[in-house]
Amino acid sequence: MTLVVNGEKVDDSAIQQEADRLRPDYERVFAHQDPVEREAQLLDWSKENVIERVLINQHAKNHGPAIPAAQIQSALEQIRKKCGTDEQFHKEFGTNDEREIKEHIELHLKVERMLKKLYEDLPEPTEDETLKFYNENKEQFKSPEQIRVAHIVKHINGQTSEVAACSAIEKAQNELKNGAIFETLVAKYSDCPQNGGDLGYIAKGQMVEEFEDVAFNLAVNRVSGVFRTRFGFHIAKLYDRKPQVVRPLEQVKDSIAAELKKQMREKAIDDFVDRLKADAKIEEI
Repeated sequence: MTLVVNGEKVDDSAIQQEADRLRPDYERVFAHQDPVEREAQLLDWSKENVIERVLINQHAKNHGPAIPAAQIQSALEQIRKKCGTDEQFHKEFGTNDEREIKEHIELHLKVERMLKKLYEDLPEPTEDETLKFYNENKEQFKSPEQIRVAHIVKHINGQTSEVAACSAIEKAQNELKNGAIFETLVAKYSDCPQNGGDLGYIAKGQMVEEFEDVAFNLAVNRVSGVFRTRFGFHIAKLYDRKPQVVRPLEQVKDSIAAELKKQMREKAIDDFVDRLKADAKIEEI
């Protein structure tokens, strides 16, 4: 079957290329779905995406104002520079014909201008809309638990063997057991003595897992035993812990406004595409 949109034939390869583009994320999100059903749905969605793209391009080509030649040439030169070589430049457009390339760029600029016009006059989100979004999405605005932690570390690398690093960290541990001050031992033993070994406040995901497994399970003002990470041997001390909290509205209202404006832009485009579809003749012959 051949897809025809307002008399324009759409090559099957365009749908397949769209499916290939979507497939990695699609298969991850719908991993639980039957593979046959998943592939069929992927192709359906890819076909819809291609139809929408064709309709947008057709409308921009037929109704969009002309783009000045100088603007097209400027865009062409920017893309050529970004590509680096003529070979990559021509590969980007799938042709060596500069006339075709300019036509492609002109259409792209027309589409950009047309879509921008759809939402350039959209209103700013109201305070009520912002508050509603905040109250309905508080999970998004939680700041993670944070800890302030310091460590003594002996790296294992080309200069220090595992045996030597282990011996040094055990000396530090023995001195701690005998009443030595942690911060003093940082200066004496650690390979990272800056700031007394203080790493400041960290959230999960900032350090390697082996370090976080120990540090986040310490009580405030407690010192760990010796533990190993991929970098070497450590002794950690916890200074403070900040629990997970929801950030106040004042701190996040700008990001909420940006998200609401994004949603309004997407809806404006979706509504526009729906109108194009309603007036289009779409056939499979």
